[in-house]
Amino acid sequence: MTAVGEGLRETAVFNLSEAVIMVVDQSAFSMELTMAALRGFGTKASHCCRNADDAQQILKLKPVDLMLVDCEVEGMDGHALVRWLRHSGLEPNAHVPIIMTASHVRQTQVGAVRDCGANFLLSRPFSASVVLERILWMARDNRPFLEAGDYKGPDRRFTESSPRARSERRADMVRLAALNAERAAEKEAQAPEISQS
Repeated sequence: MTAVGEGLRETAVFNLSEAVIMVVDQSAFSMELTMAALRGFGTKASHCCRNADDAQQILKLKPVDLMLVDCEVEGMDGHALVRWLRHSGLEPNAHVPIIMTASHVRQTQVGAVRDCGANFLLSRPFSASVVLERILWMARDNRPFLEAGDYKGPDRRFTESSPRARSERRADMVRLAALNAERAAEKEAQAPEISQS
C-alpha cells in the first residue's frame, strides 16, 4: 500500500476483471464502442445507463470503481452529472475516477470537463489501449482531491509551478492575496503598541 500523495510503483500489476465500472451514454452505438474498448483489456461494464437519472439511482445504492460518462447525456448533461456526484457526499462514489467521452471536442468542452470535476476527457473513437492507458494513469496519479469553493474533484494542475507574475494570476489568487493582506492589516491594527522609553 502506498502513502497518501505517493505514486504507485512503475511495476505495479493491475487486475481490472472485478472492477465495478459504470458507463453512462445515451447513444447505443457509442455505448457499444465503449464496452468493446473495455472488453479489449479484459473487463466489462457492470452498470450501463442511458440517462443521468438511472446513473444517479445506481450511484446512491452501489459503490463504483470507475465511470465513463458521455458529455451529452439525457436528463442532464454529463458535466452536471459529474458535478452532482462530486457534491453528493455519497461515499466512496463522490471520489470515483471519472473519464468523460465526447465525439466532437471543442476547447470550451475541455474547460467544462476540467471544471466539473472529471479526471479526463477522451475523444471518440478511442481504442482499448487508450482507455487502459488513462485508467492506469489515474491509478498512478497522486494529485489530491480538492474541495475549493464550488469545485470538488482532482487537482486541476498537472505540474507544480511557481507563482506567475501578478498580472497573470488567476482571479482567485488575486482575491486570496487581498484577503491575506486585509487579515494582516487587521492583525497589525489589533496588536498592542509597544512604547519605547
